[in-house]
Amino acid sequence: MVQPLTASLNPTPRLQRVLDLLDSMAEAQGLSVAQIVDVEKLRSLPTGTFGRSWADFLEEHNLKPFITGSRRKQLHDGVHVLTGYGTDPIGEAEVQAFLLGAKFRLTNLMLGLGLLRVIHKNLNYQQKFSWSRLWQAYQLGRHSLFNPDTWQPELLWHLPLTEVQASFSTVKI
Repeated sequence: MVQPLTASLNPTPRLQRVLDLLDSMAEAQGLSVAQIVDVEKLRSLPTGTFGRSWADFLEEHNLKPFITGSRRKQLHDGVHVLTGYGTDPIGEAEVQAFLLGAKFRLTNLMLGLGLLRVIHKNLNYQQKFSWSRLWQAYQLGRHSLFNPDTWQPELLWHLPLTEVQASFSTVKI
């Protein structure tokens, strides 16, 4: 079974190495921050809010939040919640394409290419994959008002998810 990029209770050794490398890079660049996502706090928010939707997303997929490394890494799951992209390799590739469109970072390109390799090696994913999905995700990022380096979801958790999505123009057409 291929693990999604999103943190899981038992990430594969390969995924754990990637996550550790991302943390090392963030530390070396002075980008590591204290834990941002507190699931219990998010769970206490009303249903339909961005924060509660984030907690529900983690629970639905049996995931725990990233609690180490850079803001971008720790807020990764929030991008899934904003965009509605899945946690399988295709959904993860869509998240990377969205982020590339929103604000280019070499890390997102490298992660996206790695995910394309996983998709290419797995017949089930090959059958579901289409370049147009990645292009649409990239275009959504390009036309969104989302900046992954400056967004502060902790200020938005109490707002309705639909309002947060509309404010960043991240609703898929």
